[in-house]
Amino acid sequence: MDKHRILIIEDDRTIARLLADTLRKYHYEVRAAEDFDRILEEEADFSPHLILLDINLPSYDGYYWCRQLRQRTTVPILFISARSGEMDQVFALENGGDDFITKPFNYEIVLAKIRSHLRRSFGEYAPKQEERTIRLGRLELYPERMELHAHGEEIPLQKKECVILELLLSESPKVVTRERFLEELWDDQSFVDENTLNVNMTRVRKKLAEYNIKSQIETVRGAGYRFIADREEA
Repeated sequence: MDKHRILIIEDDRTIARLLADTLRKYHYEVRAAEDFDRILEEEADFSPHLILLDINLPSYDGYYWCRQLRQRTTVPILFISARSGEMDQVFALENGGDDFITKPFNYEIVLAKIRSHLRRSFGEYAPKQEERTIRLGRLELYPERMELHAHGEEIPLQKKECVILELLLSESPKVVTRERFLEELWDDQSFVDENTLNVNMTRVRKKLAEYNIKSQIETVRGAGYRFIADREEA
């Protein structure tokens, strides 16, 4: 089973490092946020199973970021804060948080809460949901696993690669516009360089070639891209 991924959004570098070191000892994959103005991009890139979120952060507080994150993810969000007032805990829950841990905290309690929320969301207590599968001929994409299955192989994908292929396969043979790719891949298109999408598309093409997939991603000049299934794979 893959490791659960935990994103730490904490601007106290010492606390973030200690938390990360402790969680890695218990075989979690951990990332500590670096740019506190780009929290949504950090979440999108890492695709965590659980988020630890401080309240006092630069620019915008944790309540704000929790509301923003809730527009795109349902994973457990646990607030960690030196604030201990009842209203702070009420605000945390009302703004989309699932739990509240007061600093200084006992690491065993933190671990127990993390395990509990992960069990409810992804483990034995999680509601059973049918896994999405996008099929195009002999190609099968599993978005939740971020895997493409082809020729008997399970091909691992990065998150942006998976989003690109999901759009292309589900719409094939229709054209997917550049604007739609930008909307799905990045929240704020105004800060996306024109070449960024091209770079990501090149990576997907290279991955398909690396696994001998003959289907092609065709560039439609002035419009976008479309997926052309190879006859043998259709």
